Amino acid sequence: MPAEDLETGPAAKSSASSGLSSYVFEERETQWISWLVPVFIVANVAMFVVVMYINNCPKHKSPFDDKCVARFLGRFSFQPLRENPLFGPSSLTLEKLGALEWKKIVDKRQGWRLISCIWLHAGVIHLLANMLSLVVIGIRLEQQFGFIRVGIIYLLSGFGGSVLSSLFIRNSISVGASGALFGLLGAMLSELITNWTIYSNKAAALLTLLFIVAINLVVGILPHVDNFAHIGGFLTGFLLGFVLLPRPQFGWINRHDLPAGVRIKSKYKAYQYVLWLVSLILLIAGIAVGLVMLFHKVNAYERCHWCRYLSCVPTSRWKCDGT
Repeated sequence: MPAEDLETGPAAKSSASSGLSSYVFEERETQWISWLVPVFIVANVAMFVVVMYINNCPKHKSPFDDKCVARFLGRFSFQPLRENPLFGPSSLTLEKLGALEWKKIVDKRQGWRLISCIWLHAGVIHLLANMLSLVVIGIRLEQQFGFIRVGIIYLLSGFGGSVLSSLFIRNSISVGASGALFGLLGAMLSELITNWTIYSNKAAALLTLLFIVAINLVVGILPHVDNFAHIGGFLTGFLLGFVLLPRPQFGWINRHDLPAGVRIKSKYKAYQYVLWLVSLILLIAGIAVGLVMLFHKVNAYERCHWCRYLSCVPTSRWKCDGT
């Protein structure tokens, strides 16, 4: 689909969850039941069903004059593969229902698209890839940190990814939850850094996570993949991890068991407070500057000519359009 940038979901595997979960467990630490991530999954699937119902391929003629795929599904059948190889709706349907599009956000002041686009997916393959990643990454985080913090990271990371994407991509639409998913990956990385002392396999956990992030960012340089949403979501989640995911010191957790007269340690280490403050300032400043630049119609490519290669690297096999 040449007129559409897809946010391909992180290729997170089970090794990411198991390799990053070996930390010194504290008995007093609350373990949450994950319910928000399953709700997000159901909401994304339900939204895709609604999109396909509205799309109604048999009723609308394809520009390629091809037949709909899986016609036995009736109005839920998919657009011809030449138009959408991911088994999904048309670009026009996604645009109508809230896809990220620079002209509508800036010229028509439809800022709500910065959030609505993360609930839309370009096809069944796109949806399955993102939801599998959400299960692998999100459930672990929610079990350890609760639904409020994970929900904030997910939504704000999706928003941050949309803002950065809109600053660079003007000639095509973008949909998908990958900005939010990369935010969860970023939060996992900053959580590892800020809680460094409680991990028993620091080097393995760090290398595993960096490898996963690097692979997914490299995939983002392929054409029609919105790597700016990935990068924006990752940076937002990375900063939010320092703000929302620090763990208390061991001594503070067990302060009730200490003998009388023993000095109680501070809840957090000094470097955690510093990282919290710096990250909060950078987060607020980054989002504010991004929104100002966006609604003042600043073309980010004019400020950063080499940044185009962060989203697509042209080769003899493909060209980079739509930027």
